[in-house]
Amino acid sequence: MELELRHLRVVCAIADAGSVGRAAAQLGYSQPAVSTQLRRIERHLGEPLFERGPGGVRPTRYGAEVVEQARDVLARAAAIGHRPAAARARRTLRVAATNSPMLSGTVSRVRARLPELTLAVTSVYASSRIVELLEDGAVDAAIAADYPGMELRHSAAVRHRGIVTEPTFVALPARHRLRPSPQVRLADLAEDAWFVTPDDGAGWPEVFYDACAAAGFRPRTVHEWLGDQTQLQSMIADGLGVSLVQPTLRPIPHVVVKPLDGSPLWCRYVLAWRPDTVTDDVVETVVRSATDAYRDLVAQAPHLRTWASRTWSAAGTQGT
Repeated sequence: MELELRHLRVVCAIADAGSVGRAAAQLGYSQPAVSTQLRRIERHLGEPLFERGPGGVRPTRYGAEVVEQARDVLARAAAIGHRPAAARARRTLRVAATNSPMLSGTVSRVRARLPELTLAVTSVYASSRIVELLEDGAVDAAIAADYPGMELRHSAAVRHRGIVTEPTFVALPARHRLRPSPQVRLADLAEDAWFVTPDDGAGWPEVFYDACAAAGFRPRTVHEWLGDQTQLQSMIADGLGVSLVQPTLRPIPHVVVKPLDGSPLWCRYVLAWRPDTVTDDVVETVVRSATDAYRDLVAQAPHLRTWASRTWSAAGTQGT
């Protein structure tokens, strides 16, 4: 067996999706076919590339190196035949982006890696609205969000691929009764007031209420909130409520961020684009830039690194 570009795409798709099944769906293959392909690739390379955990799969240390090399090869392959940057007309890439802390790092990296490209970024909260803008041709690409089992839906005029699938954490006041707990049971927050962001047209907040129902309660007080994260954290610090947050959130003083026991909620960030206006090399560069930006956020989030170390270590011990 010799490695081909299609093999590298399979490896990257699994890393992006965080799941063999989701990767198969994105690639248009059956899950058994992708699993078989992965085993052949791992046999060829001589080491496992992924390890399984409660929320899917994640690259091993060796796998992360292979994924990074694969992305580089795919980006170079996509660029074959394109004229040098100096010979190309300056282009504008119209990007819509939902709330994501990786946006700043992604944009700065894309600008550095594709200096001939001008980015025009528009903040759009709802992923459903982002799809509408893509379908209408109002934007060329977007960073949107969806949830396992509720993947982003769109026509054949739009494509998408995963960037990262992450667990959802909870932000609590530092004086909260559950602060000593390394992980927080969702059911133990049944009596707390909640700050909840509004409908995003992709499954939120339904997935939150479903998780609460599975835990045996419905939130007694809900404040709908869509605004500045620092202001939200200030209200949490004052004891006005708790909120589900991205695990890379950097808490302000008097706020703590905790993982949820059993990781009942997950969110996936995806790059969606119109293939008639966005070239393959731009897609590869944006995905690589977003992945690198997310890696930097993880490095600044000790609560996420601790959770990952504990979760994946336990998963490996159990042989999952």
